[in-house]
Amino acid sequence: MVTSHTLSAKAHGIDEPQHTAPRRQRGWFAALLLRLHFYAGVFVGPFILIAAASGALYAIAPSLEQVVYKHELRAPITSAHLSLGEQIGAAMEHVGDDAGVTLSAVRPAPEPGDTTRVMYQDDSLGESESRAVFVDPGSGEIRGDLTVYGTSGSLPLRTWIDHLHRNLHLGDLGRLYSETAASWLGIIALAGLALWIVRVRKARARREMVIANLKRTGYRRVFSMHASLGIWVLLGTLFLSATGITWSQYAGANVSQIRSALNWGTPSVTTDLSGDEAPVDEHAEHHGAHHHDAPTGAANPATFDAVLAIAQRINVNTGLVEIRPPASPGTAWVVQEIQRSYPTEVDAIAVDGTTLEVVDRVDFADYTLAAKLARWGIDIHTGSMFGLANQIALLVIAIGIGTMVVLGYLMWWKRRPTREPRRLAGAPPRRGVLRGAPWWGTLAVMVAAVLIGTLFPLVGYTLLGFVVIDIVVGVLRSRA
Repeated sequence: MVTSHTLSAKAHGIDEPQHTAPRRQRGWFAALLLRLHFYAGVFVGPFILIAAASGALYAIAPSLEQVVYKHELRAPITSAHLSLGEQIGAAMEHVGDDAGVTLSAVRPAPEPGDTTRVMYQDDSLGESESRAVFVDPGSGEIRGDLTVYGTSGSLPLRTWIDHLHRNLHLGDLGRLYSETAASWLGIIALAGLALWIVRVRKARARREMVIANLKRTGYRRVFSMHASLGIWVLLGTLFLSATGITWSQYAGANVSQIRSALNWGTPSVTTDLSGDEAPVDEHAEHHGAHHHDAPTGAANPATFDAVLAIAQRINVNTGLVEIRPPASPGTAWVVQEIQRSYPTEVDAIAVDGTTLEVVDRVDFADYTLAAKLARWGIDIHTGSMFGLANQIALLVIAIGIGTMVVLGYLMWWKRRPTREPRRLAGAPPRRGVLRGAPWWGTLAVMVAAVLIGTLFPLVGYTLLGFVVIDIVVGVLRSRA
């Protein structure tokens, strides 16, 4: 466009410069966050939506287990009570003489009316899977025989939901989806919070940013729903993102290295009677990895009663207990509390099976603060800390996150130009916001991108992909 300034310059014989330095713009950072929020929402939104939907199922999976597997988990309450040795004997008779099956752990009935779980390592099962025989502690009746998964001992239904949430049943390749979702979820939420604050400071109807105004129509109504819902689920979203990252394949490994360097690991009892034990993996119940090896030899069923009695005199005072025989000659028995609900009970003791002497003990009270926070974060994320209330809260947050994704896409569609029927969605926020930023702002953005991309590799790769797509879109639009 020819301006009066240009005409005046030409009239005085002054050549107008072809390229002028961009003027610094106020609000460049908010504009950058808006563009980041948009691109991440468009491209990562499907991953987050799947993670939210499967996470909602996983949140209520423990309660579903109690209904679906009621026959296996429950038994008639009677005055009779068999010893652990007798219950194990009943399970061994049920299993029979199978060279590929080895007794690996026993979980005594925690309460009257519950069954005892006798667990076997079976060569025919997959990684982190065990065979569990459910025994009536009063009569020795076999109530069920199921495959359980991980240290949590999740039953087939919860295991199926767990794999769906974690890797879409695609193995390690599928874990890339959940890591991408978890890594970007917190970034999108924080960018949304910053944009929410900017809009609140400028908005006249601030109440609509907290409580959706359903009287509005079109884009404004959807925006009000998106903004208000986002602020209500923000803390839960950040918590799920932070705890979910610790399970991830690449970013999770970086987090583990940081924890190890800061000595924030979770302690475990020493079972090697001549050496040290490796630290326990507190994520085992969610990703399936066992923090103990399968026994290589036969264990005397009667010893389980003696070892449990010793542990109960030392530091085991809850009904939810797992007893593990020695993994190999020269290692100790382990009695581990497995109560993940509040108050947390994860004390452990190691006993020499030959002398029945206590060789090591670990008490949750002695955990470092970082180790306690890690334990609580995992148990809240999996819905076991506060029982049904925790599961309902996770369900609500997951539904809220999924709804936010849907509303985001609806906003994009509502912004489409109605006079151009071929356009199915609105244009992205304006380009070139960094050209109006001060030099230190551009440098800070670049440094932050490198640091975040290093700590969260999938964020770095996808962010680079966003930049490439943005450049291509810009080139195509300029040619058009």
